[in-house]
Amino acid sequence: MAGYLTTHVLDTARGRPAAGMTVELFRLGPAGRTRLAAMVTNGDGRTDGPILPEADFAPGLYELLFHVGAWLDAAGAPGEAPRFLDEVPIRFGMAEPAHYHVPLLISPYGYSTYRGS
Repeated sequence: MAGYLTTHVLDTARGRPAAGMTVELFRLGPAGRTRLAAMVTNGDGRTDGPILPEADFAPGLYELLFHVGAWLDAAGAPGEAPRFLDEVPIRFGMAEPAHYHVPLLISPYGYSTYRGS
């Protein structure tokens, strides 16, 4: 089995996918963060392909950075300035070559994540 990483974002406050959100992927190591990819979610709140494809998979520590504040502003979501949530980092490890799916469930004042399938 080959390893790869996918993500999607759901707006739980409005009950719909979070289309148009920028998501960045970083590999974490002794020298700091290395940016591997940046994508924008599509109409289903997903990236159009794996944010880390099979060819680039390596076990290690990673960070997905979701640009929630900019997305909420663009979506016209009410909120104060500065927003309670701006950039949401999710740090996680990938130990074996498998499909890792890390979704984000977001609202203006909270979020959750899990390892999906």
